[in-house]
Amino acid sequence: MTTTPAAFQRCISPECGQTYDLSQTLVACPKCGDLLDIAYDWDRLSPPKTWKDIEANWAKRTNPLNFSGVWRFRSLFPFATDEQIVTLGEGQTLLQQTDDVGKFVGLDSGKLHLQYEGMNPSGSFKDNGMTAAFTHAHMVGAKRAACASTGNTSASLAMYCSVTRLMKAVIFIGSGKISYGKLSQALDYGALTLQIAGDFDDAMARVKEVSKDMGIYLVNSVNPFRLEGQKSVMFRVLEALQWETPDWIVVPGGNLGNSSAFGKAFAELKELGLIDRIPRLAVINASGADTLDQLYNQHEVRWNGGMYPRDTIAAYYQKMDDENRKASTLASAIEINRPVNLHKCLRALHDCDGVVRQVSDQEIMDAKSRVGSGGMGCEPASAASVAGAKILREQGVIAPSDRVVCILTGHLLKDPTATVAYHTTDQDTFNSVLGSRGVKRATFANRAVAVKNDMNDIVQAIQLYG
Repeated sequence: MTTTPAAFQRCISPECGQTYDLSQTLVACPKCGDLLDIAYDWDRLSPPKTWKDIEANWAKRTNPLNFSGVWRFRSLFPFATDEQIVTLGEGQTLLQQTDDVGKFVGLDSGKLHLQYEGMNPSGSFKDNGMTAAFTHAHMVGAKRAACASTGNTSASLAMYCSVTRLMKAVIFIGSGKISYGKLSQALDYGALTLQIAGDFDDAMARVKEVSKDMGIYLVNSVNPFRLEGQKSVMFRVLEALQWETPDWIVVPGGNLGNSSAFGKAFAELKELGLIDRIPRLAVINASGADTLDQLYNQHEVRWNGGMYPRDTIAAYYQKMDDENRKASTLASAIEINRPVNLHKCLRALHDCDGVVRQVSDQEIMDAKSRVGSGGMGCEPASAASVAGAKILREQGVIAPSDRVVCILTGHLLKDPTATVAYHTTDQDTFNSVLGSRGVKRATFANRAVAVKNDMNDIVQAIQLYG
């Protein structure tokens, strides 16, 4: 009789439930084609019994694994030995309480928190998952790793490959679908970057085919190890709140990896008795990339114990293809039509009593400006969480007294073009970058003041505007 390892891969479909060894490199269940989880037989492992066990790791932070904001929680995703783990000190991120942005959202004092993942080494949340996927790639002896990307995944993968020299990075991007801030990272870090004619969904389809045919390790979030690392974002949120569970987690929705990872994290923490309740989850689409919102709210697609309506989803995708409908939003990091983690996100929404909303590019840019005015500058996609929280507050779904955590997924400098265009006095620049996307006004613009090179004029300007 063969004993299943204590950590293994398992199909998320309850109808299938097939399990696979960690040594296998898989992005889908070979039996039924659905997504995979990393699962654990907790009775045969040593998960923390209290949060004090985790705090003990932070006290030993001269160990690089304990310094990492991902791997100090490794007892909550124990798929690798300490010797196998690859870390670059990722996850040293900040949970910032802010009343200024909270007032904009409509919350009581002390109730809004921003989890700022832009502080990661590559400037986005992707490093949380990349360190885990890269660790598994190293475990199985991969020599090349690939991804399709709107920018942040490519930057993260290129960074891990460049710093460690353990493997070569191959990156697929769509034509004109990546900001210079992100593209510059992939190029500077030495990754082989292939720009194909198409959008992210096209790039994703091609990278899956190429990875399978050429035996290249795929690190997109269909890789279940990516989501194990991304669970750590929620562990750090709880750590910052002194292990108290917030009322709401609000997250931008693109490929739906974060929302899927967060739902899994909370379900496992509840199972282990480390939390006594699960927060509600809000996933926010951009209006120009609103697949989840359409399926969830208009077509009432639900997890339904794993019996989600596959035919409804397939018909919706076919209609998008027939109409040649492409995602289009300033929030390029979530400019995705076919979210690869849709099924896992449906499960997370069920487990977290979740809701889905969409926000316009106008609402995103206004929210982004409010976040930036507090010194926590973020890229447009990040601000979808704040814009979404504002809508949910206006609708009465979120109460003013609720404790809300909005996830800021990427750094301001990931996409500076949109930021400068929002604040510019140059109407042509505004129209070209923002107006073409439906942004009509810069409600909270902080415009540069033009002055002569004259001391009196400068002093006057400071007195008038400062």
